[in-house]
Amino acid sequence: MITARPKHVAFIVDGNRRWAKARGLPEVAGHKKVVDEIFGELVEHCVKKGIPYITFWVFSTENWKRGERFTHFFFNLLKKGIEKNAREYAQKGYRMKAIGDLTKLPTDLRKTLEAWQEKTESNTKITVTIAINYGGRDEIIRTIKRVLEFKSLRVLELTKEKFEKYLDTAGMPDPDMIIRPGGEHRLSGFLLWQCEYSELYFTDVLFPDFGVAEFEKALEWFAGRERRFGK
Repeated sequence: MITARPKHVAFIVDGNRRWAKARGLPEVAGHKKVVDEIFGELVEHCVKKGIPYITFWVFSTENWKRGERFTHFFFNLLKKGIEKNAREYAQKGYRMKAIGDLTKLPTDLRKTLEAWQEKTESNTKITVTIAINYGGRDEIIRTIKRVLEFKSLRVLELTKEKFEKYLDTAGMPDPDMIIRPGGEHRLSGFLLWQCEYSELYFTDVLFPDFGVAEFEKALEWFAGRERRFGK
């Protein structure tokens, strides 16, 4: 029986294209399965388990290198997925949030993300965060720029607590557990500031196959960890 529960679980979405290739499907099929099925399953399981924060890193600042054809398809797919689920999430009391440099996204996708953030900002049952055009180093640089914009805040008076108020994740707890499916054993820059005491769970299972059963395995693993936080 699982007793210890994370408050915030963050996912590095990985293995979608390999999943499709292994099945002889177009590479976009893996992304579609994730948007249409896996995201919703994991969100609902978090609600069932009383986990109030879940974050998905879906597009990094480096993913633009995959080319215009890929980004065009992926952004359209994501926009449709958000529009499909957002109304239901809003009615259920779920909050939607986006982190990353949204200014470089297509205008229609950015407006969709901003609209649903605004509509659900007072909801409290769970916060579902999409990290898009996100990079850990990029976030830190953007945070420093935001700090410097406030003339009343002297750099010599800057503390960790004050700095965190300007991060993309301001107001959210740091992730207790970061899960990376897909076989890679690295964070690739995900939540570099926030991952200081995150438990890291790696698995060879590709993300389109990471449903509730695999999530339960990760939660069981987390429950067995001894978290000392430097003590």
